[in-house]
Amino acid sequence: MPVVLQDACDENIIRSGPAAAPCSKTRGRWILAATILASSMAFIDGTVVNVALPALQTNLNATATDVQWVVESYALFLSALLLVGGSLGDHYGRRRIFLLGVAIFAVASAACGLVGNIHQLIVARAFQGFGAALLVPGSLAIISNSFSEQERGRAIGLWSGFSAITAGVGPVFGGWLIEHVSWRAVFFINLPIALVVILISLRHVAENTDRESSRVDWLGAILAALGLGALVYGLIESAQVGFNDRLVIMALTAGVVVLILFFFVESRLSHPMLPLTLFRSRTFAGTNLLTFLLYAALGGTLFFLPLNLIQVQRYPPTSAGAALLPFILIMSFLSRWSGGLVARYGPKLPLVIGPVITAVGYLLFLLPGIGGNYWTNFFRRRLFWD
Repeated sequence: MPVVLQDACDENIIRSGPAAAPCSKTRGRWILAATILASSMAFIDGTVVNVALPALQTNLNATATDVQWVVESYALFLSALLLVGGSLGDHYGRRRIFLLGVAIFAVASAACGLVGNIHQLIVARAFQGFGAALLVPGSLAIISNSFSEQERGRAIGLWSGFSAITAGVGPVFGGWLIEHVSWRAVFFINLPIALVVILISLRHVAENTDRESSRVDWLGAILAALGLGALVYGLIESAQVGFNDRLVIMALTAGVVVLILFFFVESRLSHPMLPLTLFRSRTFAGTNLLTFLLYAALGGTLFFLPLNLIQVQRYPPTSAGAALLPFILIMSFLSRWSGGLVARYGPKLPLVIGPVITAVGYLLFLLPGIGGNYWTNFFRRRLFWD
């Protein structure tokens, strides 16, 4: 899944946790700085790398399939291990797991910048995803345990706002680095940020655990990663060799079988990482299905649009990164307003009208053409998606 903005449920996660020891105002500022910077690294790397894909393809002699894996290896490990990352924080200490995630992310970022071929980059990106799966839920849990219920609303607003800003600025800044320095600089920029986060956290973030009520569902995490990985491998490789290829058929079959086993195991565990009872709610199941479909479409856009802008439309990387700003900024600024619509009219109407408008935006993307004005060609299409 692309990490563009924080998940819509993140605020509920923060609000739901008890504040073990509300911090002072001064310490709270440092805690917010650490969690915002750490989360921003993960969010930025979910968008800025897409702008770097054409440069990666040229400099590392990569195929289209290879650059797909650069994106998917990160998203795969992040999505498969995110819930486990939260459980590890509960069990072994939220600050400890948060710092471990930041450190792994930093080391993996350095490895991404030093790789000699595309296959090394894919592996390094997978480790980046693993680090992000530890630091993202850790940052949310730290906010939950550091602020009182009365102060949490303001902390949520600051965290959400700054995360959205960094997610929006990331592709533009990354494009500038690619254009004027190197695509490797996109990854090296994470190192000083990670160092600052570690220093702030060691000094200002208190440790907190919930060992008695937490279980780590390692079996579920392994099955989810293997099942999703096999499906992703089969789908990506099918673009080159077709669905009749024996290896593709084996991968897709194995993925389906392993995921069925995953759901069977989760239904039998007392503390699963994915409680299947949640899906008994039609609202919960339908909303998650809608979110899955919308973000599947978004993932395709974030992958193909920068490639089209740079390789076909001949945009410089900085301009290609800026072309993503309308989507990110409008979605961020209007999220509160759209929440008001739900409160006023109920969730059904916005959830029907929103995807319809999005579909119109994708229909506009189908119109062929090379060149032309940005505002009439691409901005209009992004506006419909937003």
